[in-house]
Amino acid sequence: MKETAMNTLVQEIQTYLPTPSIPALELPPLACDSHVHVFGPRPKFPYAHERKSTPRDAPKEALYALHSQLGIERCVIVQSITHGYDNNAVEDAIAHGGGRYLGVALVRPSVSQQELRRLADAGFRGVRFNFMRHIDAGADIRSVLALTPKLADVGMHLQVHFESSLVHELGAELKRSAVPVVIDHMGRVDARLGAEHEDFQALMKLLDDENFYVKVSGIDRVDAHAELTERYRRGVVLARALVERFSDRVVWGTDWPHPNHTHIPDDGVLVDALSEIAPSEELLHKLLVRNPQSLYRFDSA
Repeated sequence: MKETAMNTLVQEIQTYLPTPSIPALELPPLACDSHVHVFGPRPKFPYAHERKSTPRDAPKEALYALHSQLGIERCVIVQSITHGYDNNAVEDAIAHGGGRYLGVALVRPSVSQQELRRLADAGFRGVRFNFMRHIDAGADIRSVLALTPKLADVGMHLQVHFESSLVHELGAELKRSAVPVVIDHMGRVDARLGAEHEDFQALMKLLDDENFYVKVSGIDRVDAHAELTERYRRGVVLARALVERFSDRVVWGTDWPHPNHTHIPDDGVLVDALSEIAPSEELLHKLLVRNPQSLYRFDSA
């Protein structure tokens, strides 16, 4: 390993604000943050050796405290590449979450049906696969699709995280999934290119298929270089377009604690942006309450 890579692994990176701003927007009861991660605490939950960087611990206690401040009552924790295929940190956070926390696991396509059943019983509602340049995908799309009948057997869905340009080739393949498909972070489109760009238009066309959901998380990622005063304006425009057109198949998340980012977002700002992303009481309720309940099934936790 080169010296620069070694330094990246040794140096711990702060990825979240310990004291984010308090949002002005009051969220509805049972509001759900549908995309977060937990890191550590170490050494109880060690980081994966193959990780690309070393974030500081962001344990379940910090997550619970954040949600208490923001007025969020439910949550879906997505397994991070920081812990690799060891889902124990997420499983622990689910177990201590009082039925309000569920999960999405990282698995290999060769995962056994027995392990999928165990994860489902522990509160995992889906599995995630990455198709990003900065992340090793670990599988090709055919292997992933071959897994989906097994996911159907245990009541899990498929979650995918991909480069925006891949929507054109992956979209057609993902239509063959035997389970619902959840697309991360608005397909990682570049908000600076606007709603008419071919990648965003392909995402919209894909979502015309009712087997697809999209997370309107990541306004801070798709518009990551916006000036602070703009408050991710271009990302908000795209998120609102998705919420208004696909109101029954959108969910939202903070993406706390914001790993692999250009900056550390203020979670209070991300919550307040919801007043523009879902500008009516009905849209906000669908985005934060009804749709997460339907997709993740909290009552069966």
